[in-house]
Amino acid sequence: MRNVLVIYFSQSGQLKEIADNIAKPLIDDPEVNVVFYNIEMETPFPFPWNKESFFDAFPESFMQIPARLKPVPQAVLDIKYDLILFHYQVWFLSPSIPVNSFLKSPEAKQLLNNTPVVTISGSRNMWFLAQEKVKALLKQNGALLKGNIALVDRAGNLISVITIVEWMFSGKKEKHLGVFPLPGVSQNDIVDAVKFGNTINTALKSNDFESLQPRLLDQEAVKVSPYLVAVDKKGNYVFSKWTKIISKRPDKRKKLLRIFVIYLVLAIWVISPIVYILHMLTYPFKIRAHKKTVQYYKGVESA
Repeated sequence: MRNVLVIYFSQSGQLKEIADNIAKPLIDDPEVNVVFYNIEMETPFPFPWNKESFFDAFPESFMQIPARLKPVPQAVLDIKYDLILFHYQVWFLSPSIPVNSFLKSPEAKQLLNNTPVVTISGSRNMWFLAQEKVKALLKQNGALLKGNIALVDRAGNLISVITIVEWMFSGKKEKHLGVFPLPGVSQNDIVDAVKFGNTINTALKSNDFESLQPRLLDQEAVKVSPYLVAVDKKGNYVFSKWTKIISKRPDKRKKLLRIFVIYLVLAIWVISPIVYILHMLTYPFKIRAHKKTVQYYKGVESA
């Protein structure tokens, strides 16, 4: 009997549905014991969010400051796992506060040490630097990263901004204004994620995790846009400046966050299109560099 732990945190239920579908082939296998662990906060974040609470989570999200979690059930800790499927969301270009908090806990060290791990993210589109941060924490915990699956919103960058924000603030995953697509990872992609579970189960049963990521890539588990990687890197640089400013002036936190929101809106709707145009103009001169970028982020190795 092989033991598999499915770790996740999900507010809207989307990531839980992804976790269920990927785990289905393993659950259906009588030789595999699947255990689910839902990361829970002592003080839960709201869903749907309101504007103030949403942006108030920015500094701690980006700076990866952990918050208090409810204890991991002892029944989860008592098992030695052959594989861990680690699901996470991206908040402000970083792993969400609940996920980050877990990865910095003693229980994470106990569960992850010397254990093969497959990371699975559900995000709007920019998961690249968040994955690097997850990689670093997994390494600190002695985990063996063997695979990565990145499921994203397939809508265009600016369109997905509108639909995701509406979803986060309304709590309703439905079409708005009659013309926009549904927000988040498409239902077809969520249902189709069962194919990754079959591939993972094959690797588990054969104890061959070294060839897992190439097999997942054959199933389009990861797609990399050099443009979005560049935006992600620029965003991380800018966010680092903003969090330093905000953290140094706790007495002005609310005012500074309001200014940050204005900056963010301008960055998305004015600066981002300009960056895209410049990216397209310079693309022919950076083809080799872009190929290296794509190859790196499709893999599971650390820089």
